[in-house]
Amino acid sequence: MKIAIVTGASGGIGRATAALLSENGYRVYDLCRSGGEDSEELCHLKCDVTKETDVRQAFQTVFDREGRLDLLVNNAGFGISGAVEDTTLEAAKKQFDVNFFGCFLCARAAIPYLRQTGGGRIINISSMAAVLSIPFQSFYSASKSAINALTLALQNEVRPFGITVCALMPGDVKTGFTDSREKSGASDLYKTVVQKSVATMEHDEQNGMTPQTLAKAVLRLATAKHPKPLSTCGAQYRVFAVLQKLLPVRLVNALVGKIYT
Repeated sequence: MKIAIVTGASGGIGRATAALLSENGYRVYDLCRSGGEDSEELCHLKCDVTKETDVRQAFQTVFDREGRLDLLVNNAGFGISGAVEDTTLEAAKKQFDVNFFGCFLCARAAIPYLRQTGGGRIINISSMAAVLSIPFQSFYSASKSAINALTLALQNEVRPFGITVCALMPGDVKTGFTDSREKSGASDLYKTVVQKSVATMEHDEQNGMTPQTLAKAVLRLATAKHPKPLSTCGAQYRVFAVLQKLLPVRLVNALVGKIYT
């Protein structure tokens, strides 16, 4: 049986991914801060992905129990919204601590065990916001862009060990992510536009794809012989990804601005 670790599998994309992987021959471990009761499809390990000691111990525990590691899905993350001018340094750092540095710590911890297994795969959950930076979600967009850069660089570093690294860039997905978004206090200068912008984001998210749709995309990446380094899911988002490459940056950015401002 193959062994997978999925971070942030207590709900949403992570939970759906864990369930689907379990149905397809994986024993799945979830790393989450709250822990939880084990089920047939999921073993919980209490772990804060922003804490180096927690992460190191969790991966050691999985390998000690199973003797192998085949797949890591870096899914843990959250979002903040607000104008750059109104965002505190503490909030911006928290965004990167979870979304980017948590991804880095887990990938770094996984590599020795994947190598001992004889190769494996790391799938980082990024976002279309990584390539279409969204106003008033600047730090979320930046953290996901950083994940894409890490993914591409890491792939070249671990290729000799038979390890592949790729990132999935979802668009809007209907999950609890929307309700858990942290909103920076808006000054009078930005208050109205931020409220309208965030309302647009949240409407799109709550009318977006299901977590199960994303889980199927993760499974395809997990089992593909040669997965694309960066990919998305859903016809409209594939179109957006292509247009982002073909059209002038100024035009693309202006179009995103019209949607959200």
